[in-house]
Amino acid sequence: MTDYQGLTYLDNAATTPMPEEVLAVIDEYYRFNKVNVHRGIYQLAGRVTSAYEAVREQIAQWLHAPQQESVVFTSGTTDALNQVAFGYAQPRLQPGDEIIVSVLEHHSNLVPWQRVAAQTGARLRMVGMDSQGNLDYAQLAELINTHTKVVTLTMVSNVLGTVVDVAKVAQLVHQYDGILVVDAAQAVAHLPIDVTAMDVDFLAFSGHKMFGPTGIGVLYGKLARLEEMEPVRFGGEMVDLVTPTSATFQPLPIRLEAGTPNVAGVLGLGAAVKYLEKQDFAATQKQEARLMQFLLTELQEVPEVKIYGPLDYQQRVGVVSFNVGKHHAHDVATILDASGVAVRAGHLCAEPLMQALNVSSVVRASFTFENQIADLQRLVDAVEQVGRILS
Repeated sequence: MTDYQGLTYLDNAATTPMPEEVLAVIDEYYRFNKVNVHRGIYQLAGRVTSAYEAVREQIAQWLHAPQQESVVFTSGTTDALNQVAFGYAQPRLQPGDEIIVSVLEHHSNLVPWQRVAAQTGARLRMVGMDSQGNLDYAQLAELINTHTKVVTLTMVSNVLGTVVDVAKVAQLVHQYDGILVVDAAQAVAHLPIDVTAMDVDFLAFSGHKMFGPTGIGVLYGKLARLEEMEPVRFGGEMVDLVTPTSATFQPLPIRLEAGTPNVAGVLGLGAAVKYLEKQDFAATQKQEARLMQFLLTELQEVPEVKIYGPLDYQQRVGVVSFNVGKHHAHDVATILDASGVAVRAGHLCAEPLMQALNVSSVVRASFTFENQIADLQRLVDAVEQVGRILS
């Protein structure tokens, strides 16, 4: 993995380091193969285009999608969710329709839906969480009705690490002919994803949270849903025939990929998937559970530390958010940084959840199977010094 020169890196929920094999693929493209795709008729352009499209097929297989046309490359999760909100939902929603989000959502899966609701007259409803920070499934079941057109939820909370039972939610949503949109940004580095088994309508994730490069992501959609989407960006390769007054568009998925794509990002994403696929999944799950159990146990022994979310290590993945007494999260994170430990602090782009937790900010430590117990011990040792330094 990338050498952070002695820094204990525990901000993986924001972005993960990249393995050497991912860096090598990106470097090779920029050094020797930097051409555009879907355009040139020369051999190099053809080879790069084939490699680019091979990643699309690879992603489809990795997600257990029935066809590769269901995979649309985007700039990331935020871009993908915005395309669904404004390309699929907005043209269909009207006054009286309802959109359901949860209090667990990252702003990227809340703000677009606020805008769509305001522009269409649809009603935005928010489902809460239980006392452990899990999605309140009972409340969700009460909220879903014949007016529900869209339910959009995170698969893993970026603040609490709690996991949403997506298949269970899909069954509820589809009983009322609604669509389910899933933000899987925090799930892809930790959990297997089978879009067919989960029966999601749309699912989005980012490469940079799964050992890949920044600026690349994926929107999966059921083919019928993608066919119904309106493009939200126009020009470039997505057009088919253009006259002075009109235009027609390419078939899926190119129709939803306007302009020159992030070729290096796509190739790097493919390398990241290969990296994940070569891991022993059972072993990585065991390692992450071990790390979670250790961190939850040790932090509970530190005076004044309050942990948010379930204390059962089996009910969360990758993320532990906490505060230390009345000390501001930014102050705590600054002290940890001085001790060589990198964490995130703030509202974590989840202000409604902060309000529900009755805090303005938290400290978040996030890890992957690449981390070790020693990393978390260094964090705990630094947290133990916070009270003394800030007193």
